[in-house]
Amino acid sequence: MAVTKPLGLLVCISLLLSALTPARAAVLPEDRADVMYHSYDGGGVKIDGPAVLVRKSVTDDVSVSAQYYVDEISGASIDVEVLASEYAEERTQYDVGADYLLNKTIISLGYSNSTENDYEADTYSLGISQDFFGDLSTLSLSFALGNDTVKKSTDPLFEEDKTTQSYQFSWTQVMTKNLLMNFIYHVITDEGYLNNPYRSYRFMNNGSVGWLTEKYPETRTSHAFAVRGRYFMPYRAAFGFEYRRFNDTWGINAYNMDLSYTHPWGEHWIFDVHYRYYSQSDADFYSDLFPSADFQNYMGRDKELSTFTNNTIGFKVSYEIDTGWSHDWLEKASVTLAWDILSLDYENFHDARRDDLPPGTEPLYNFDADVVRFFISAWF
Repeated sequence: MAVTKPLGLLVCISLLLSALTPARAAVLPEDRADVMYHSYDGGGVKIDGPAVLVRKSVTDDVSVSAQYYVDEISGASIDVEVLASEYAEERTQYDVGADYLLNKTIISLGYSNSTENDYEADTYSLGISQDFFGDLSTLSLSFALGNDTVKKSTDPLFEEDKTTQSYQFSWTQVMTKNLLMNFIYHVITDEGYLNNPYRSYRFMNNGSVGWLTEKYPETRTSHAFAVRGRYFMPYRAAFGFEYRRFNDTWGINAYNMDLSYTHPWGEHWIFDVHYRYYSQSDADFYSDLFPSADFQNYMGRDKELSTFTNNTIGFKVSYEIDTGWSHDWLEKASVTLAWDILSLDYENFHDARRDDLPPGTEPLYNFDADVVRFFISAWF
């Protein structure tokens, strides 16, 4: 069911944040392979599955990559508990990419396909990175085009299209021998069927509550600006930070702040801890309870469009394995365990499962979640 898509995105975002480090261009990615198990458990939903990533240089100036990622989804979120029953489904994603090094320029191409029983997404991407000023500055530009097909498992005739265009500008700067900064501006435009066919909004109907399918605008443009940095300490440790602002044409305004600390211990251990705070306002057409069925042109009750905050604290430990016995084909390897604890508090989304209370007076909804990743990496 497409209703789970925000939770799947939440897992992906957590995975990206756990590895967030401003990067330098003009160097091909290292040859490596990663095998990972990931798990999300929170809000009545469990998502887990394997992932495999392989990167390999085929010539001195060309590197290719391939990734396989699976989400096994089961349970019932609060939206499902109110109007439906538990479910189980699988999402499978394939990614392929190539990087071409030309002097101080890297050209990147990528393709991704994600498939569920009622949702399919194809994304094509192009990126260019260029070093300047003695390799102290890196300019990166990227574009991605997504074509999605939205279906509905309960209606075999239902099929809608969605297109996404994404533009990103990034500037990475070596400020001092210890400080690396990264500035990012990101624009996304969506067109087509943008709401979830399973979600409904609730409204008052002659003293009782009615439910109808949400109605969203058919266009959306979002803008995000982020400042990231990493400060390297003399004893090999590092501090990381990020501040990001977001707004869109639906009226949502959001920001997040991130702090992280990385500390090596001995020759083999690396410990990481990070904290993230996220806050957003609600969309212009969001309401927990509308006065009537046709109160306005667009009407939505998706909790991800409401006003809420999210606190995340995460821990990660890595152990580098001594591979002296296999230097001919394996340079190094590592084992990593990461655990994020999320707490989400919604300020104007009520727990509609409490049908023993008058509509709109139910307790505000909140939940905690755990995201666990275990992966083995090998460099060759």
